[in-house]
Amino acid sequence: MASLPPVVPLRFQVPDPPEGAEDLRAAVRGFLAEEIAAGGFTPRCDAWLNAPDPAFSRRIGERGWLGMTWPARYGGHERSALERYVVIEELLAAGAPVAAHWVADRQTGPLLLRYGTEEQRMRYLPGMAKGEIYFAIGMSEPDSGSDLASVRTLARPVEGGWQVSGSKVWTSGAHFCDAMITLARTEPRGDDRHLGLSQLIVDLRGPGVEIRPIRLLTGEHHFNEVVLRDCFVPGDMVVGEPGGGWRQVTSELAYERSGPERFLSTFPLLEALVTERRESEVIGRLVSRLWALRRLSLAVAGALQVGEEPAVEAALVKERGTLFEREVTEAARSFGAGDPASPLHELYRQALLDGPGFTLRGGTNEILRTVVARALR
Repeated sequence: MASLPPVVPLRFQVPDPPEGAEDLRAAVRGFLAEEIAAGGFTPRCDAWLNAPDPAFSRRIGERGWLGMTWPARYGGHERSALERYVVIEELLAAGAPVAAHWVADRQTGPLLLRYGTEEQRMRYLPGMAKGEIYFAIGMSEPDSGSDLASVRTLARPVEGGWQVSGSKVWTSGAHFCDAMITLARTEPRGDDRHLGLSQLIVDLRGPGVEIRPIRLLTGEHHFNEVVLRDCFVPGDMVVGEPGGGWRQVTSELAYERSGPERFLSTFPLLEALVTERRESEVIGRLVSRLWALRRLSLAVAGALQVGEEPAVEAALVKERGTLFEREVTEAARSFGAGDPASPLHELYRQALLDGPGFTLRGGTNEILRTVVARALR
């Protein structure tokens, strides 16, 4: 009898819901229902990447639903990571236009809280918590993709700071963002290519920055290539210690890969399928898998709240979530949503055309499987 494949041991338990979670959930749902009824937005698939709406982000900020876990002195609200989870879960399930503030709230803010200077925190965090300051991610590069250690963007020391040259791709929202956390090589590459990397805050509206749109099959624009030509970055805009970028960026990936956005991008389509095909065995399997993914994601959120670094579990959420969302789209096709006359067609169209991007952002499935496989040794 063939042996079963090894199972990744999960080090973290699913935490209990925080006190008042259901009241918070009801408040968010009520707000979203009012927004939809008033024409504030139309629910769509993949809204956290495809639907930036600064005005909506500011309304979220006014309600205290951005920077929820951050200290009050930085504009935050000192609530738990699990309360934040409740809010973002409801926003994603509703297909709300959260793309403008998404990166800043999800990972740039926590990065600055952990590694940034007090000046950097005071400069950026209060505006992020208000939904007024937006950040992009400057990790991937042409011909590098998920292999972050191969980055070729160079930052050389000059008087007062750094001169940065290179290109970043898949920089979602760079065309409307204020700044970008940029991974660059600040020391000559040696035998260990993970050394000598640093993270710098690049002003996307400053000189030496060119933002080129990368349009999707749909014609929509949220991806970009950002070209840096001798872009000057002041010395006080280095995040953490020069040369410590690899450790910082890998800790940042736990936030990027593990959230419910990794399996709720197609939730509006799944919800519509459940309404139409509630008795289907296929839909039953999808809903049960969604529940399992949610529990894994919650376990990672609980680990992050207590200062753990669940990189392997985060990679697993992202890889499994990508496969799940592809299956949701395929189920919709099998039920006839590909027919333009189907009431599900528009949501299906969004999920189908945005789907190829699911396998790129946050790391390709092959890279993520390698991360998980190494944990099995």
